[in-house]
Parts: sequence; C-alpha cells; structure tokens
Amino acid sequence: MKVRLWQSAVFIAVVTAVFGFAAAEAMQAQAVKVDKNNRTIAVTASDKATADADLAVVHIGFQLFGPDEPTTYADGSKTSNAIIDALKKAGVPDKAIESENQSLQRNMYHEPQESEMDRAKKQFVLNQSWTVKTKPDDAAKVLHIAVEAGANQSGQIDWQYQNMNGLQAKAAGNALAKAQTIAQQMAQGLNVKLAGLVFASNQAPEGPRPVHLEQFAKLQNGPVPAAAVVAPLAINPRQIEESATVYAVFAIE
Repeated sequence: MKVRLWQSAVFIAVVTAVFGFAAAEAMQAQAVKVDKNNRTIAVTASDKATADADLAVVHIGFQLFGPDEPTTYADGSKTSNAIIDALKKAGVPDKAIESENQSLQRNMYHEPQESEMDRAKKQFVLNQSWTVKTKPDDAAKVLHIAVEAGANQSGQIDWQYQNMNGLQAKAAGNALAKAQTIAQQMAQGLNVKLAGLVFASNQAPEGPRPVHLEQFAKLQNGPVPAAAVVAPLAINPRQIEESATVYAVFAIE
C-alpha cells in the first residue's frame, strides 16, 4: 500500500509540473501583444547571390575490352599511362589529378547481335577514371587532351566556387536588404515611420542551386587518330548560385 501511495504522489507531481509549464507558456504567449509599447513590422524575405565558378573538376576515364585478363590489363596499362602522361606534358600538376575508380573483371554483358568472334574479343573489361581539378577556362583543354590520349568515357564537369561561406553571407545580406525594402513599403502604407532593425535571423536557407553537369560522353571508338586535327569542345563555365531566407523584425515609430 505504501508503494502505491508513493507512485500516486509521483504521478500527481508530474502532472502538476506539466500543467504548470503549459500554463506558464500560455501566460507568456498572452503577454506578447501589439500595442503602443510594442510596435513592430516582421518580414520574411528570400534572395540570392551568384558568382562565376572558380574551379572546374573534370571527370575523365576509359573503358576497354580484351580476350583474356593479361591482355586486357596490358592494354589498359598503356592507355592509362598515355592519358596521364599527356596531361602532365600539358602542364597539369600531379596533385590536380586524383584517381576515382579502376576495375578489371570478366565482361558479363554482351550485345545480342554480337557474333561469337566478337564476344571472344570481349571476355574481360577494364575501367579506370580520374578527376582533374583545373581553372574553369582550362576545362575544355584538359578534356580534349584526355580524350585524344584515349579517355573514351569522359565529359562530366563539376563547376565549383571555393568561397561558399562568403557567397552565403552575400545572399543573406541581399535578403535582409530586400526585407528592409518591404518593411519600408509596409510602413508607408500604415502612415508610420520605420525606426530600425531590432531582430534578424537566417531563418531557412534554401541551399545552393544544383549545378547541372555536362553530359557524360561515351566515345567507344577509342582515341582520335593522330592525323585528325580536332579543336577542343566549346565549354563555358557556369555560375554558382546560393540562396538565403531571413526573418527580420523592424521597429516603427
């Protein structure tokens, strides 16, 4: 019986505490009201900031087939080193080139129309890929060099801006300026004077706008013949966009 009485007392205490907290919250909410001592205008506004990409990450790679594992690996090694050597000769630093993926395995997929002779030549498949960081203006050149050296699966480019924190701050500043303009217009409509900003919050940043990637080119016919003179692809860097939403409260006179 003593245990049950103690449990009942604890239950009553918990219920009392919960209702007491709820009552305090309700009283606090009722205390916040608009009168001559609390004259404000609250505005939520969104805006953005853009900047030219200052870094290009070029994805390059190749795929080749062979009749057996040793032959496929040997041919892959030649192509792999030819691509990297071509990039280095063009002045691309070692640190700018990073391995992304490499694999040598039995080829489990064949086209239905392939003959037995063609299938015998494609028993194994080797894939390798890298990323190359470079200036946006050099992205087309890097891609061109790699493709001509044998990178028959290349083309994707990630456009980046390295100071994203600064771009976010700029977007928030633009949103705050927009909020102030809206508040000023509201104040004029109410025939009151805007006194100044009393509170601001970066309420709901929308995040960076997705950067569209270049289509991943699949050039299955291998490197361009040495006799052919081909100009690099026409590639233009993209702009990076960052958005921000601010909640601002302005006092009025």
